[in-house]
This record gives sequence, C-alpha cells and structure tokens, in this order.
Amino acid sequence: KKKKVLQFEKLYLDNLPSAENYERSFMHRDVVTHVATTKNDFVLTASADGHIKFWKKEEEGIEFVKHFRAHLGAITDVSTSADDLLFASAADDKSLKVFDVVNFDMINMMSLQFVPGCCCWIYAHGQAISAIAVAERDSPAIHIFDGHSAGDEIYCLPKLHMSPCTFIAYNSQYDAVMSGDSNGMLEYWTGPAHQYKFPETVDFESKMDTDLYEFPKKKTIPHSISFSPNGELFAAMSADRMVRVFRFATGKLYRVFDETLHMYAELQQANPVLPSMDYGRRIAMERELEKASALHLVRCAFDESSSFLIYPCVVGIKVVNLVTNKCARIIGKQENIRPLFMALYQGTPKKPKATLTLEMRASDNPMLLQESSDPTVVCTAFKKNRFYLFSRRDPEETKGAENERDVFNEKPSREEQLAATQGTGEKRLSEQAVLHTTAGDIFIKLFPQECPKTVENFCSHCLNGYYNGHIFHRVIKSFMIQTGDPTGTGSGGESIWGGEFEDEFNVKLRHDRPYTVSMANAGPHTNGSQFFVTVVSTPWLDNKHTVFGRVTRGMEAVQTISQAKTHPKTDKPYEDIKIVSVTIK
Repeated sequence: KKKKVLQFEKLYLDNLPSAENYERSFMHRDVVTHVATTKNDFVLTASADGHIKFWKKEEEGIEFVKHFRAHLGAITDVSTSADDLLFASAADDKSLKVFDVVNFDMINMMSLQFVPGCCCWIYAHGQAISAIAVAERDSPAIHIFDGHSAGDEIYCLPKLHMSPCTFIAYNSQYDAVMSGDSNGMLEYWTGPAHQYKFPETVDFESKMDTDLYEFPKKKTIPHSISFSPNGELFAAMSADRMVRVFRFATGKLYRVFDETLHMYAELQQANPVLPSMDYGRRIAMERELEKASALHLVRCAFDESSSFLIYPCVVGIKVVNLVTNKCARIIGKQENIRPLFMALYQGTPKKPKATLTLEMRASDNPMLLQESSDPTVVCTAFKKNRFYLFSRRDPEETKGAENERDVFNEKPSREEQLAATQGTGEKRLSEQAVLHTTAGDIFIKLFPQECPKTVENFCSHCLNGYYNGHIFHRVIKSFMIQTGDPTGTGSGGESIWGGEFEDEFNVKLRHDRPYTVSMANAGPHTNGSQFFVTVVSTPWLDNKHTVFGRVTRGMEAVQTISQAKTHPKTDKPYEDIKIVSVTIK
C-alpha cells in the first residue's frame, strides 16, 4: 500500500510554532478561561471574573491594548465573527457584550432573559444582519439576535435540540451552522440569510447516511468543534477524550485520535513517553481536571492549510498531520502546565507605514520589503491566571529584562502583598553549603538571588540541624540521589514554615548538567524539605523542580552514593548512607 505524503509538509510546519517551551506568559487577576486570535493581528483573552483584555500582535510577541470589566459573573463563552471584525462574550450575569475588534471598543450591551450557555456569530462577510446565536444554559432553545441591535430577538429555535446545547459553530465557507447538545446529537442549520433551514450545500439529506450519530453511539458529549479554514473538515473535542475529525459535506468520520488516560497508561508501560515521576504527576493533574469538570474548556485549531490539527493533551500540545495520520511534533512537552483553551495565529503582523516617504517606497531597500510571519499558539492552562504564548523562539532568545518570560502585568493581590512583606528584614542568605556525609563532603553553591525562598528554607533547616542523621533514601543509578526526609521513606518532611511552599523556576537555572541540586516534590508548589542531586543532565525536570544549587566540589562523593546497591522496588540503599552534618558559609 502506497504511503500518503503531504506535499509541501516542511513549508507548512515552518509556519507553525515549534519551540519546546513557552516564550511568554501574561496575567489576569483570575483564572484565564478563553482566548481568541484574529487575522487583523489581535489577541483577546477572558478570565473567570468577567474581565476581557485586548492585545495587539507585534513582530515578536504581543502588546497590551485595552482592559474591560465586561461582566459581573463568570464568562460562559466567547465568539469571533468570520470576518474578525466583531467579538462577543456571554456570561452567567445574563448579559451579552459586543466589541468592535479593530477599534477595540465595546459597541453593544444586551440584557438577556436567560442564562446563556454558548454563543456564536452566524453571518458571512457582507451579509445585511450581523446575526449571533445564543443558546440557553438550562434549556434546548437557541435565540438569534442582531449584534448591532438593542437586544430584540429576531428568531428562536426552541426545539431544534432536545437538551441544552454544548456548542454552536459557524462554517463560513458553506454559510452553515452546527450545534451539539448534552445528548450528543449534532444538527446542521443556516442563519437568517437562508431562513434557518437545513443547508443545501451539504451532500446528504438524512443523518442516517452520515456518522453524526457517533457521539450518542459512544455515549459521550461533544464539548466543542473547530472548522478547518477551507470548511471541508471539523474536529470535535468530547468528554471521552477522543478527538474526532469529520468531513463537513458528507458528515462522515475521517480521523479519530485516542487521547484517553488508558491509552497513555498502556503506552507508558510498553514504551515510556515520560519519566515515571513526571507521568505520575500529569495523571494526577488529569484526575483533578476531571473532578473540576474543566474538560469542556479544551479547544483545538486547524492550521491555515487545513492539513494539520493542533490540540491540547496530557503531554502538551500535539501537531498532527491529517494527511499522513502522524504526530508531527509536540509543543510544550517540558512545561509544567496543562493547556486547555487554545487559538492559533499564523499571520504576518503589519508594520506601521506612516513614516515611509515616496522615495523610501521606491528605494531598493530590502529592510523595507522584509516581512516575517510569527506563528503563535495562545493557550490557557488549568487553574492558571495566565495565558501562554508558544512561538518558534525559545525563552532564552527573547528580548527583555533578564529574559523573564512570566510577565507580571497585574498588581499583586492584598494576600500576595502581605505574604511578600512578612519577614522581610535585613536577611542575608548564604551562598555556600557543605554536606558532610558518610561517603565524603559535598560542596554546594546556592542561588539565593534566583530562588530566595528555597535557599532560605534549605539554609534554615541546615542551621537548625534538621538534616543531621538523614539517610539518602532514594538512589537511582545514572540519574540522581535524594535525601531530606526525616522518616527515611520518601513521604515525610516539611518546610520551615510548616507544610509546603511554592516553586521558584528561573530561566537561567536548568537541569542541563550533572550535579544539579534541586527540590523534590509531589506536584506543583509542594516543596517541603526533600532535595536531590542529579548525576546526569535531566532536562525533562525543568519547570517541574526548583533548581537552587550546583555541586562545585565533592563530585566523587556524589558518584559513590549513586553507585550504592539498592532495593529494586524502593531504590533505597541496602546500607544506610547518612548526612552527618551541614556547614553553611
């Protein structure tokens, strides 16, 4: 059988993000739930507290434009029109707000008689009515409004569905609308230009001739769909974690991608895709994601060629070639975030041309003709009040003060200010420590400037004699040695403040070399007293464990400990190797 090949695959991939780490992240005051990008170079973000922010796409990165306190309740859905001129947000305060994207201004406010569930612009460029469909959260009814009117309903579809809608999406190429409900049923219909009838542009008359009953058959619910730019395909994200791609015109199933936890468990056993520690942490986060009912926020996107599907999953953001049915790359695999709602920008940011004179335009200056695209994935993450930008640049390559990729563009809350001011006396943190072990002395250089809280915790424990007598309870050959647990089991220990404290990641401090000293944890922000020393480069631990020191002398003692014979199940050395005492310099 001849293998399918996508012509110009490399060219398409060159116009998609490829960096392993996110380039920048920006803040909202609350958890960011929705993002959108437009062809006219705007990025729009919305958070759980009803705030909406406009950002302008620059040649590299984005720039803040405007901030709206749009709603008094949580935003339930957002939608950008097919021509990218209008943006709408619906919230559980029974309101719908309409924004002019190009002029970044709110142009309409509608008070609704119901709590909206989802919304979508359903008009093509040039049509007389800027129609927007809004579904009720607690009933099957779908209401149609004119986006420029005072909020008078122009049409209602009370019985198109038998249960509340989970999504509405518009296919501009076919001028048709799709909606799905909590029973898994999908429906095709049209907007006011075609009197809300079944579209004549599709190749079937009855759903019995299609695969649109796939969701009820599998007893699952589609949470969202995304159309390809050419309108021929749509991808559905559903509650059973399967990603299904259909042909729109025929309603036939085209591709299915298995993203279930069962699949990852089998893959991890057969051919580990992640280190066991990292895999366990991610699975725990997935369980938490299911408990919080946040899976409905996951969104996918097609690239502009309609050949690649980009979607968030357990291991990051996958870029899948739909022609060859292969995963082309995974973005953000090393990051300690769970991406959810994502949008893709593939345009070329337009430079301001007001300063160009006629002579300059006529000149043969290559700098004036140069236009470079900056493909960027914008995504939210589970329980994060930030949104993240993945581009073709790694964080180290970006410009800015000390290359800080997590931008603090919001004032800290009162609680954060209090936490920051507690105990801020004239406290000078040490920069060197010596572990006196039964295998020899280990000299460690500490980084108090980059991770002050972690170093303070470590030094205070050392000065208090906390680590004296602790054993190296976990030793893995050609990987690392771990200690700092008073119980010697790997499940004990606490910080000097009692309990756990947050991570302190720094772009300059990576697990990029052997003899790196790093905090052990059980997930994000769960640091206590345990720490480990690596004996090889371990880049998969970046942004998961706080690096706070490097071994400068005594490497042979670290190697001696790492070569100790251990129990195959617990990784605990048969003969105890202990920390006798610690000297702080």
